[in-house]
This record gives sequence, C-alpha cells and structure tokens, in this order.
Amino acid sequence: MEYLERPADPLSDVLVLLKPVSYFAGGFVVPDGTAVSWPKHSGIKCYAVISGQCWLTVETVPGPVLLSDGDCFLLPRGLPFSLSTDLSLTPMDFFSFKDSLKALMAPAPPENGGRYIVGGYFGVTGGPAEELLSALPPIVHIRKETDKTTMRWSLECMRQELTSPQPGGKIIAQQLAYMMLVQALRLHMAEGAKGGVGWFFALADKQMNSAIAAMHDQPGYPWTLQSLAQSVGMSRSAFAQRFKQTVGSTPMEYLTRWRMLLAADRLKRTSDSVSSIALSLAYDSESAFSKACRRVMGCSPRSSRNQNDALPPSSPKGHEAVPLY
Repeated sequence: MEYLERPADPLSDVLVLLKPVSYFAGGFVVPDGTAVSWPKHSGIKCYAVISGQCWLTVETVPGPVLLSDGDCFLLPRGLPFSLSTDLSLTPMDFFSFKDSLKALMAPAPPENGGRYIVGGYFGVTGGPAEELLSALPPIVHIRKETDKTTMRWSLECMRQELTSPQPGGKIIAQQLAYMMLVQALRLHMAEGAKGGVGWFFALADKQMNSAIAAMHDQPGYPWTLQSLAQSVGMSRSAFAQRFKQTVGSTPMEYLTRWRMLLAADRLKRTSDSVSSIALSLAYDSESAFSKACRRVMGCSPRSSRNQNDALPPSSPKGHEAVPLY
C-alpha cells in the first residue's frame, strides 16, 4: 500500500499543540427582548447565527457588533461578553438567570421570534495556549457572503443534528462545532493576508507558510537563516525582511520560540529527560537548551515540567470534556 506524504500544515500543528477539548456543542436561543451576559471564560467559544439578528458586546472592545444570519464569531481570549436583542437592555447574568430564560438551551430554532445560535465551547489544555491564542483578536467575526457560503455546510449539518436527533448525534455535533472553529480560523487567516501581522496571518503567504512548515516539520534540524531562505527559493535578505514584516519576529526568533513550545509540551506529557529533548531540538548541550528556555519561557526546563497546564483537568460546571485531538 502506498501512502501519500502529509502536506505541510502549520495551522494543524498549532491546533494539536493547543489540545482542544469540547465542553459544549449545541444550540441556544436569545429570546426577543433579552440581553444575557457571560463571565470571563477559559478556552475558545465559537458560534454562528442560524436565524435572526442580535448584538455582541465584548469587554474592552469598543462598540457592539451586529450579528446577522450566517455570521460566525470566535471569542479566543476568554473576555466577558453579552448577547442582546436591544442595546438599551441591561444584560442578565447567564448563570443566575439561565433557568428563567425560556428555552435558552434549545435543540431547535424557535417558531415565533428569537435568535437561534449554534456552536461550541472548547477548552485548550496545552501549556502554550495563552501565547498562541494571543495572536488572535478579541473577536473573530466571519461575515462576508463568500465566507458564509463556505461555512454553510457545517452549519446546516449542525442544525440537522440538533433538530432531528439521531444515535451518535452528540459526538457528531461536537465534531461539527470543531469543524466550524477550524473553518473560521482558515477564513480569518485568509482575510489577514491583506495586512495582518503575526505567525497566524503569515500562513496565508505561500513562501512564509512554507518556511514555517519547514521549521514545524523538522524542529531538530540545524536551521540557519540561509538554509531557511533557500528552502523557499528566496535570497537571505529578502526572506529575512518579509518574514519580519509578516510574522513580527525574525525567523530564528520564531524557530527558537517554536522549539520551546514543543519542549514545554514534551516536558509536561512525557518522562523524556531534559538532555534528550535538548538534543532532539538541535541543542548541543543541556546547558544551552536550559539557557534558551529561561530566556524565552522565563523558567528552567525542570520548572516548566512542574508547572500546571493552562487549564485544570476538570471541566467547567455543567460541561463534559471530550478530547478532539
């Protein structure tokens, strides 16, 4: 049997490193004349409006955002937010008032009024989660008609699973919600190609994507600025300049950071020795690796191994954690 080589895919690499788990996947209603607020949360919330319109307000973000049919939105930084049908209303706290909100957690769209929203809430348990998610804005809003068309299949499948429950529907809904998340990140990445700065947006640049993929695929290779430039068919100076402009750091800074993120992950989930991890990431000695770890991560490798993950292993109240990686 012949196997095809896996195409370079830095976005998948990062999502795996985040170790997402599904805490909630389903639909809920924001009834007419309602405003609901949610507190600060860990992880990512990804939702789409199936019917109706409502306002999204996120703490520290100036001005509300109008959400319409087919719009998708991600909240990757865990900031408090509210959804309301009328901006003049005072939001009710979700956890205090959810029992009194008629049909809030609903399996199907309301027949007479209300805004029906589907999606999921994902915890990220990888140690570098906060740093990786900080590359995203407080709100990722997918609203272009062409982007909505791209999202439509997963949204319609989600609606079908919620309105006509079948055996295994819970798992399918969780996977569809995760698909929505990845699709939304893809679309946001493509939009950022028009001027966004950061590793995430750099993935939309073919040559920068190839350079990042090379570093991800072979983090233990003794990369130099020259060899990275040659791998994408660019001169050293042109490559260095464009990488800095699109990613926001130099190629070698990015490589060191990626190696440290991989090292932190291995230190937490394996019993591999510090010296073996150092050698696998192209460090000639444990002392050189430890020095880089202190400089980049702010602690020694052994201290990193003893630190807690970004999220506790327990799920938020009322949610069951389901690994998605």
